[in-house]
Amino acid sequence: MRKRTCNRQSSIVNRQSQIDMGVQSLVVVTGMSGSGKGSVLKAFEDLGYICVDNLPVDLITKFAEGTRLPGGEARNAAFVVDIRAGEKLHEVEKTIDELRKSPARLLVIFLEARDDVLVRRYSETRRPHPLSADQPLLDAIRMERKRMRKLAALADITIDTSDYAVHQAKATIMERFRKLPGLTALSIHLMSFGYKHGLPLEADLVFDTRFLPNPHFVRRIKDLSGRDRRVVRYLRSFPETGEFVRRINRLLKYLLPKYVREGKSYLTIAVGCTGGRHRSVFVVEELARYLKGREKNIYVRHRDINL
Repeated sequence: MRKRTCNRQSSIVNRQSQIDMGVQSLVVVTGMSGSGKGSVLKAFEDLGYICVDNLPVDLITKFAEGTRLPGGEARNAAFVVDIRAGEKLHEVEKTIDELRKSPARLLVIFLEARDDVLVRRYSETRRPHPLSADQPLLDAIRMERKRMRKLAALADITIDTSDYAVHQAKATIMERFRKLPGLTALSIHLMSFGYKHGLPLEADLVFDTRFLPNPHFVRRIKDLSGRDRRVVRYLRSFPETGEFVRRINRLLKYLLPKYVREGKSYLTIAVGCTGGRHRSVFVVEELARYLKGREKNIYVRHRDINL
């Protein structure tokens, strides 16, 4: 993988300090056709940005203004403008200069890739290049590169995706921007379930608690749930219960940053026992207590607790 960054470091640092103070972030995504602009825009969408692909040049300023809410608060926004703008492309440079004078923090990201890589990607997807209607694909790519030079020179960040897999351009953006204030965190959904009622198809990770002692066979607590203090005390009295929860916590501490780096915005963790009423409920509650100290968006659902 290769990443090339333009020499605008001081201006990037200044705009970084602006966003730390809550200033609106406005991102222009541009670059070569087939370089991954769509994946990058999806990354910003997952981060909570208002996103528009192929925004007409005449509407760029209005779009930036339209992201401001009635109370004056501004939403972060990102849009793609590229060779599809046609004859209006030459006006983008002036529009960007005007946006740099606005209160928003403007960042221009330019994506590119080698000619041979772009040819291969178009061959694999069988989609037409915007300029290839009356000329060979390689000639169209070279013409586009020539027309995009001025926009490339305006970029704050240039990323060469030649050696990136499909998801890696998105992962690069997620890793770089998700820690900024106000952006959407990874949503973690914790679910307890009973195996006898079927596996949850939406689960990304599944943990089985059926090796733990079963409160169902203890008469005084069998009709309670894993949220009841008496069931909690019972399960905590066995050393393997605490060890199991600690091991899962350590695993999640390792895994969650990896999922974030890969651009995942939604993760479902399912914990099962036989009926979905005691052990799985208890473990989900323990995991939620641990994760709420580390993550913002934690959701708990006990699917089979009342069955």
